Amino acid sequence: MGSKADSWASSEAVRASMRSNKGRDTKPELALRRAAHALGLRYRVAVRPLAGVRRTADLVFSRVRVAVFLDGCFWHGCPEHHSVAKTNAAYWAEKVRRNRERDAETDHALGEAGWTVIRVWEHEDPVEAAHRVEEVVRAARASRATDTLDARSVTVGELQ
Repeated sequence: MGSKADSWASSEAVRASMRSNKGRDTKPELALRRAAHALGLRYRVAVRPLAGVRRTADLVFSRVRVAVFLDGCFWHGCPEHHSVAKTNAAYWAEKVRRNRERDAETDHALGEAGWTVIRVWEHEDPVEAAHRVEEVVRAARASRATDTLDARSVTVGELQ
């Protein structure tokens, strides 16, 4: 980042606080990962589902094309918990608006590429969210297995 004069932060304390925010391995992410792992789910962490798109999902189930994003209430404008910034309000309102727009673009791009996107709010119970993820992943696995069996049936049928 440039000099203090170029900073978006309203004060040096705010700047220091914002710079210390973690980009991954936050408490809500770790809780969701623990809950998903306890259900027997295995996944990749902090991976770009699409090589050409600079978006990183928090949990990725590559084989069944499921991407899970854990969104922070402040950063992504949670309808229940988002609070309007008191200082530098216009900057933060635009930042959240752009984050939500980017989330929608990401969901669309992944959907077009055959991925299922699951969005979890940071305030959600991690065990409940993990069960939601489990339902989608297991359904995708079952669908994939059925598709594989159908493809084998066609191949065997063509040989007869």
